[in-house]
Amino acid sequence: MFPYNRIHNFAAGPAILPLKVVEKVRDNLLNLNGSGIGLMEISHRSKTFDAVCRNAQALLKKVLDIPDGYEVLFLQGGASLQFLMAPMNLLNAGEKADYLVTGGWSQKALKEAKTQGDCIAAWTDEANNFKRVPRNDEYTVREDAVFLHYTNNNTLFGTEFLHTPEGYGKPLVADASSDFCSRPLDVAKHVLIYAGAQKNVGPSGVTVVIVKKDFLDRCTRKPSTMLDYRIHIKKETMYNTPCCVGIYTIEQVLQWVLDEGGLPAIEARNKDKAARLYAELDRTAFWKPHANPDSRSRMNVTWRIADPALEEVFVKEATAVGLNGLKGHRDVGGLRASIYNACPVEAVDALVAFMKDFESRKG
Repeated sequence: MFPYNRIHNFAAGPAILPLKVVEKVRDNLLNLNGSGIGLMEISHRSKTFDAVCRNAQALLKKVLDIPDGYEVLFLQGGASLQFLMAPMNLLNAGEKADYLVTGGWSQKALKEAKTQGDCIAAWTDEANNFKRVPRNDEYTVREDAVFLHYTNNNTLFGTEFLHTPEGYGKPLVADASSDFCSRPLDVAKHVLIYAGAQKNVGPSGVTVVIVKKDFLDRCTRKPSTMLDYRIHIKKETMYNTPCCVGIYTIEQVLQWVLDEGGLPAIEARNKDKAARLYAELDRTAFWKPHANPDSRSRMNVTWRIADPALEEVFVKEATAVGLNGLKGHRDVGGLRASIYNACPVEAVDALVAFMKDFESRKG
């Protein structure tokens, strides 16, 4: 077990954070960076917090190697609000955008987009219960589409794009929520990337938005004030009171990523953790992995037990020994282990050991 009587946390989000970051947040709750004012009490207009926000933006640009011409915003409303904001800010009335539908979240993104323009699914795996993501040669993009939208990683079904989708001459828009900052990302191929912070880079309450500023200029539609990226850029992501605790936590997580060796080192660690868990799932017919091998997520591993009646027993027994959050999403069922950046390899090893023991008793 961890210090402070913590347990192994495999929850899909809000998710585990690096312990060093949690301790830093704790210490600054009483006095943020020597200001004499606590993190939850300080004004977002203060010089102290302004420095935190600017540094978080600078660190993200460094971590992801974001090119010039992109703005970093810290907004609210989760990725779910971005499902609407993205097409509202990028499409003029009646314009087209294509979507790759690979799970529940991309279904919801397309539903919102249809209220803003002529938006369609260029590819979907719904009939196959979302077991994979498409190869680049399996879909086309309409010639007059403004962008191609995709969801990087699918928490519900445990699939992930391990390649950058081909836009066929069109820029990309990505919902990167659940594998954000888990590996390098070619920002230059995108005009918009958004991510809920609560998977890999912070707590719930902050949505990170990376947007190519000059691409916004082509859109003549004027969204309502709170939904207008240009307003948030003009006000330097401080149009309304932001989630100060969340932004501070993002700053600390991004510094932790750099201290750990940056995204290449983080990616290598994530590959190793996923490989250990998938090796156990593939070892025996007792377990039934959901995702096809070439589309398996490194962040959210989903599976069933050959005898579904044992799944509730598995979750109950796992929880009793300190393995938390292994129940699948309520809309999907089954089992799921979310092994984000801060999930230590020791947690994965403990889960694998429990799985071996469970099979020996129940198989």
